[in-house]
Amino acid sequence: MSHDSTAAPEAAARKLSGRRRKEIVAVLLFSGGPIFESSIPLSVFGIDRQDAGVPRYRLLVCAGEEGPLRTTGGLELTAPHGLEAISRAGTVVVPAWRSITSPPPEEALDALRRAHEEGARIVGLCTGAFVLAAAGLLDGRPATTHWMYAPTLAKRYPSVHVDPRELFVDDGDVLTSAGTAAGIDLCLHIVRTDHGNEAAGALARRLVVPPRRSGGQERYLDRSLPEEIGADPLAEVVAWALEHLHEQFDVETLAARAYMSRRTFDRRFRSLTGSAPLQWLITQRVLQAQRLLETSDYSVDEVAGRCGFRSPVALRGHFRRQLGSSPAAYRAAYRARRPQGDKPGDPEPAVPSPLPGGAAGPVPAVLHPEAGVPMQTRRSLSASVPGPRSGV
Repeated sequence: MSHDSTAAPEAAARKLSGRRRKEIVAVLLFSGGPIFESSIPLSVFGIDRQDAGVPRYRLLVCAGEEGPLRTTGGLELTAPHGLEAISRAGTVVVPAWRSITSPPPEEALDALRRAHEEGARIVGLCTGAFVLAAAGLLDGRPATTHWMYAPTLAKRYPSVHVDPRELFVDDGDVLTSAGTAAGIDLCLHIVRTDHGNEAAGALARRLVVPPRRSGGQERYLDRSLPEEIGADPLAEVVAWALEHLHEQFDVETLAARAYMSRRTFDRRFRSLTGSAPLQWLITQRVLQAQRLLETSDYSVDEVAGRCGFRSPVALRGHFRRQLGSSPAAYRAAYRARRPQGDKPGDPEPAVPSPLPGGAAGPVPAVLHPEAGVPMQTRRSLSASVPGPRSGV
């Protein structure tokens, strides 16, 4: 699932400066970046596929720092251009950054800021979002990154509206994607935006990938909490909540256990995890329901009770919004793909997921609660979250 938000008026009105060309794409590489993510924009924008109906881009591969650039497996790369070449590009792509804990080179950040001021489209794939955030280009904007790094991005840059659900977020002149293969989704989206569905479809066929993937990152998310929460007093409250999901309690209960007001608890929880506590709780209950549907013969009504939902209707509503399926349909699809003779609770075979998008293996638990809410404009997300008495 993707997020196309309405660009801010000032972004929409910004025009490309005279020296920049729309068809020129600059890819900014750094030492230590993973080679897979780095190769995605090189393959999409750097290969002439006009014979397949894909309009040609002109690619400029730029070093964001002095080389040689070392990448996965100890390979060394030499970029043909430096930061000065970015001044000609109408699109600048940062496919990855080597460390979410270290600051990018200031010279590269300055080049990105100038490019944005001169009307260039700025794209961050996976951890490249951290470079865009460090440059201040994501302030006040919706953005995404790999689900594993989303809490860190939200904590380090609190003015960024991090949405860990999305495969990519298009905010007009600044775009970000989730991890690894989601970079392909965003690059296809850029081609579709520039040249239409037919061109994007032709490119997708060449790459042997779907033109559009349904769903978001939620099916891939891990249950673990970010490392930063380990030594925080809230860790004990979170652990208690996970152990008592079968009981009916709300966020006020968690705030009381943390000896905080609801408002303070909400703020502290979001600062640590990048997520609202209510949506985290809803999502954890849905995940527990998934596990019970996969590993037990409990009825849907019994599953609802054992996951702390106030009614089966509440379970069905949240389950469908989060996973796009009813609990009964999810169980039927899950069991249909198991080898004959397997029983609930047996190890999961490595076969395609019943969910749209084809995640392999068992559906892992979700780290970020906002994965479980309906799609909507990111800036209004918190305003539309149901209250604690909505049947959770």
